[in-house]
Amino acid sequence: MNGTRAVFSPLYNPQDAHFWVSVALVVFVVILWRAKVPAMVATALDGARAKVRAQLDEAMNLREEAQAMLAQAHAQRLETERAAAEMLAAAEADAARLRVEAERALEEDIARRRQLAEQKIALAESQATADVKAAAAELAAETAETILSARLAGAVSDPLIDQGLTRLAERFA
Repeated sequence: MNGTRAVFSPLYNPQDAHFWVSVALVVFVVILWRAKVPAMVATALDGARAKVRAQLDEAMNLREEAQAMLAQAHAQRLETERAAAEMLAAAEADAARLRVEAERALEEDIARRRQLAEQKIALAESQATADVKAAAAELAAETAETILSARLAGAVSDPLIDQGLTRLAERFA
């Protein structure tokens, strides 16, 4: 009996401090249970769990929104890069077209100026030819005048003029 008593003696002996600690613990648990403390603790834990769940849901929503925004930004970047490449290609095509047009316009301008210069040269040549002809005609007229003046001064009458006057007289007679 002695061995059994040693095992149960501290818990069932009112003179032992362990007994009173055990009784106080049981009374405390009963008071807590009667005061509905476990329900309050469960409610508080449920509230905390709901808050944590709401925060987790909000974090998941924010993460999904951030991923959607990232995907949208990536798509916009790709679209912007594509648009920039198209603009660059269009600008290069315009530059090539403008270069060809400028070369063609330059060639036309050079041809037009060449033709204008040739016309000016031809006009200057014809003017010079006309001036030479006019100077030659004037010189010939002056020479003829000088020769005729010298003949008329040396002779009182010119046989040709006399002969022409005689023929005229015969015709009118």
